[in-house]
Amino acid sequence: MQISSATAFITGGNRGIGRAILDMLLADGAARVYATARSAAEAEKLGQIDRRVTGIVLDITDEKQIDSATAMAGDTTLLINNAGVLNPGNFFEAGRAQVERNFATNFYGTLGMTRAFAPIIEANGGGAVVNVLTFTAFASMPWLSAYNASKAAAWSMTQSLRATLATKKIRVMGVFPGPVDTDMLAGVEIPKTAPSVIARAIVDGIADDVEDVFPDEPSAQFYELWKRDHKAVERQFAAM
Repeated sequence: MQISSATAFITGGNRGIGRAILDMLLADGAARVYATARSAAEAEKLGQIDRRVTGIVLDITDEKQIDSATAMAGDTTLLINNAGVLNPGNFFEAGRAQVERNFATNFYGTLGMTRAFAPIIEANGGGAVVNVLTFTAFASMPWLSAYNASKAAAWSMTQSLRATLATKKIRVMGVFPGPVDTDMLAGVEIPKTAPSVIARAIVDGIADDVEDVFPDEPSAQFYELWKRDHKAVERQFAAM
């Protein structure tokens, strides 16, 4: 996919990985970028970054807001499903509301966005959908149980969408980063990768039509180990 001719739509574009992707797309010459935030103030700030950027208020769990976004962004050829939430705790510590919150955003929100934008991308001649997931979709860390499960479901969804949308000239990419230095992991004292590193790998993957991207050194090492002995990875993560 030629980034210079792409019109991108990024959910959660006001901070973290989403903001880094926005900056990278602009640097690589994207024709236009729609970037979303959940507050009007943040969406307005996004629109001031560059003349090519349109800020949109969007909560991806709100179907009416999704419908409004599709009406504004009918020229989209690249959808980047980046918005997500994380609640810590194992399944006995996280209440039902927390589990449902993670699935509402990370799975159903991502699915809703893709269902809404796939016809638009197809009508514009094809393009790509990028789902930002996590390497814990492969092996669960118990202290992130609801998050892991919702992302694992989104990984399965990504594979199904890839097969379904292939006939519509829409490629589907899954991105599986390790820990990233964003607000989501603020206060968690572990080594983290800069969002710009993740964004660079994602944008390069889009240009190269890569299906699965492990965008940082920890996730790349994890994937190699997982391919060799997935049970060893499961036991390692279970002990964390």
